Amino acid sequence: MTSVRTFFKRYGWSYAFILPSLLTFAVFTLIPVLWSFIISFQKYSLARGGTWVNPFYANYLQSFTMLNGIFIDAIRNTIVYTIFTVSANILIGLILASLIQPLSNRLRTFFRAAYYLPAVTSALIIGLTWAYIFNAQWGFATYLTRALGLPPIRWLSDPNIALASITLSAVLTIPATAIVLFSAAMGSIPQEYYEAAELDGANPIQRWWNITVPLLKSTTLYLTVLYTIASFEVFERIYVMVPSGVGNSTQTIVTQIYANGFKEFDFGIASAQAFVLFAMIAVIAIFQFRALRSDVEY
Repeated sequence: MTSVRTFFKRYGWSYAFILPSLLTFAVFTLIPVLWSFIISFQKYSLARGGTWVNPFYANYLQSFTMLNGIFIDAIRNTIVYTIFTVSANILIGLILASLIQPLSNRLRTFFRAAYYLPAVTSALIIGLTWAYIFNAQWGFATYLTRALGLPPIRWLSDPNIALASITLSAVLTIPATAIVLFSAAMGSIPQEYYEAAELDGANPIQRWWNITVPLLKSTTLYLTVLYTIASFEVFERIYVMVPSGVGNSTQTIVTQIYANGFKEFDFGIASAQAFVLFAMIAVIAIFQFRALRSDVEY
C-alpha cells in the first residue's frame, strides 16, 4: 500500500496530464476496435444486437464467397493500386527531393512548401478535381486526346481502364510527404561522403545512387509503410471519382467494407473484412521492415 501511495505521489501528476489523451484513445479507438472484433464473429443488428455465428469464422469465410467473390476482386484491385501508387510516390518523391536539394536554403524552403500544399488539401477536393479532368465530355484529359486526334476515351466509365485512371490520378498527385522527408534526410547526410566519392572520380549519378539512396533506406522504409497503409485504405478518391462504381473493376477493400456496413447494414461481414484488411497490412508491413530495415547511422 505504501509503495502504491509513493508511486502516485511521485508520478501522479504525470498520469493526470496524459489521462485525457488516454481516455480519448480508449473511448474512440480502442473500445470500438475491440467491439468490432467481437462483432466480426456475430450476426449483428442495430435493433436486435448480435448473435454468435456458427462456425465462429463464418463471417470471414462468407466475406470471400458472397456475391460471386467480389471481395476477392476488391483485394486484387487494392493490391494493384497499392503497387503502382506506392512505387510511384517513393520514386517521384526521391527524384524531386534530389533535384531541389542542391538549391539555396530559400529556394528549398519555397519548393518544400509548394510541394506540400496538396497534403493539406482535402482528399474530396482532389478527387473532384480529377473527376472533372477525366470527364468524358469536357474534361481536360478528353481535350488532350481530341487535340491529338484520338477517339473519345471513357476514363471513368470503361471498366477496363477505370481503375487505371484512378491510379493515374494518384500517381500524378505530388507525394508531398515523401518530398519533405527525403529532403530533410538528405540534408543530414555528411558532405564528406560526397567529397570522397568525387575525389575517386564518381559522377553525380554515381554519387546519388551509391551514397544518397542507400543512406535514405530508413526514410524509404517509413514512407513505404506509410504509403502502403494509405493505399490499402483508399476510399475517398474512388467514392468521389466513381460514386456508383464501375462494376467490380473499381471495388477496393474499404469500399466493400463501406457497402456492407453502411448500405447493407451487415456489420458482421464488414467487421470481418476490416480485420482481413488489418491482417494484410500487418503482414505486408512486417515484410517491408525485414526487407528495408537498416543499421546504418550517420
